[in-house]
Amino acid sequence: MNHLEPASQSRQQQIFTVTRLNSAVRMILEQDLGLVWLTGELSNLAMPSSGHWYFSLKDMSAQVRCAMFKGNNRRVPFRPQDGMQVLVQARVSLYEPRGDYQLIIESMQPAGDGMLALRFEELKRRLGAEGLFDEGRKRPLPREPRAVGLVTSATGAALHDMLTVLERRAPDLPVFIYPTQVQGSAATAQIVSAIMLANRRAEVDVLIVGRGGGSLEDLWCFNEEAVARAIAGSAIPVVSAVGHEVDVTISDFAADLRAPTPSAAAELVAPDRSTRAQRLVHLRQRLTQAMSRHQVAARHGFVLLQKRLDHQDPKRRLEQQSQRLDELDRRLQQHLRDRLHQGERRLAGLAMRLQARSPEKLLAIGKRRHQLAEERLHALIAKRQDLARHRLAMLGARLDGISPLATLGRGYAIVRTPSGEVIRRASQVNAGQTLITTLAEGALRVRVDEVDNR
Repeated sequence: MNHLEPASQSRQQQIFTVTRLNSAVRMILEQDLGLVWLTGELSNLAMPSSGHWYFSLKDMSAQVRCAMFKGNNRRVPFRPQDGMQVLVQARVSLYEPRGDYQLIIESMQPAGDGMLALRFEELKRRLGAEGLFDEGRKRPLPREPRAVGLVTSATGAALHDMLTVLERRAPDLPVFIYPTQVQGSAATAQIVSAIMLANRRAEVDVLIVGRGGGSLEDLWCFNEEAVARAIAGSAIPVVSAVGHEVDVTISDFAADLRAPTPSAAAELVAPDRSTRAQRLVHLRQRLTQAMSRHQVAARHGFVLLQKRLDHQDPKRRLEQQSQRLDELDRRLQQHLRDRLHQGERRLAGLAMRLQARSPEKLLAIGKRRHQLAEERLHALIAKRQDLARHRLAMLGARLDGISPLATLGRGYAIVRTPSGEVIRRASQVNAGQTLITTLAEGALRVRVDEVDNR
């Protein structure tokens, strides 16, 4: 016994409840692993009304469940979708009520080109907050420029397109070319140097900075902060003409005017005295640009306010309860649907019962009952009338038996005074008095000759 007691006590000390075990495992995962970075593909994305996000992160061989609470997902600058490749920072954790291993996502950003897009949004927000894109800093283009400067590649198709348009619209307009690379690591410094050179020489009234179309990576030198500050700091009005119409760069926001293409930029700066159509296009573009900047500034303000609110991160217990609340909400919705189906089936049964007891059937039964009652009533009335007639005949016979008329019929008479008093005794009459004698048929007026009181 002495050898068994310690082993028994040891086993008792190792007994866990399920709740305690899940809690211990969660603490081990969160404390030992801490924050991890990983990349994968989004799938099974769900965004319930609570504001939290639930999804799976997978690669070619495995997947893991993830939860991103609304305090963190408000800082995500894009709209996630199933199939999107993302880079996340997460805490390894355990959802205790179900014992499910999961990740609590702290931050999310796109992978691949998405990283460049994220850098683009961050720089745009920061420079916009400084006022670098304010409409008040924009300068109007000269209506009659004396010379035009082109900051672009000397061998690119964009230069040929701009020179073609300028030759067609204003063949006498001097054009100065400031050649530079428009792609690659050296392009940023060369573009900045070309803008500064044009400002030092002061030989043109307007500058076009741009290139032809390309991928986001190809156009990235026009999204660099140094280029944006050089454009914004230029004493010469600058038109940004980077890529195609759908391409948007930081240079477009910093410039005094954005042109959808290099050819369009040449159209805007070259005067056309024969028509005012281009001026209308220019005014429309400036209005659209002003509205866009206003919307961007409003969005930036909204993001700043959101970040101020998001500084108070929810506690882990609150996160667990929020996730539990979402699960209960799903169960409640399912329960409500089940109850609704039960109600529909019950309603169908009641409808069948109601149809079986339709008013027409009840009315026919009521009419039949009324007819039977009416027949019984008529029979009862006839029976009552027969009984009444029989009783009336009996009472008439009895009445006839005691009637004074019957007595008179046997030879008796009723004697009255003229005043109607009935004579019962001889003492009531005096000799010579006139009396009226009523017979069974008719009456006699008689005079009394003598009164005998015996």
